[in-house]
Amino acid sequence: MLGSLTLILLCQLIGEVITRLTKLPVPGPVIGMVLLFCGLVFCPGRMPSEIEKAGGFLLRYLALLFVPAGVGVITHLDLLLKSWAPIAGVIVIGTLATIAVTGLVMKFLNRRGAPAREESLQ
Repeated sequence: MLGSLTLILLCQLIGEVITRLTKLPVPGPVIGMVLLFCGLVFCPGRMPSEIEKAGGFLLRYLALLFVPAGVGVITHLDLLLKSWAPIAGVIVIGTLATIAVTGLVMKFLNRRGAPAREESLQ
């Protein structure tokens, strides 16, 4: 599991380096996650079980990783109180947009999958 965790963190480090060198407006861990995803997709075999175990371990304790971010938000509480209306607006609009896009994607995917299901029933 230590090797798999090292691989995951190495992908994150490479993502950070790419972000810093290219000054992309994308967080380094996101680029690292894409790199890991591409590596797993183009890997000829299945997902190694060790990486799956390490990923499951990280997901199990993911809530703990948000504690430092939450503490950081609380330290800037005065700034949040000054800008509460735009922040609330972005949260509401973002949530509604996410619901709408999710609904449209599900509708599209259900239409694409419907003929295959009908053929399998016949």
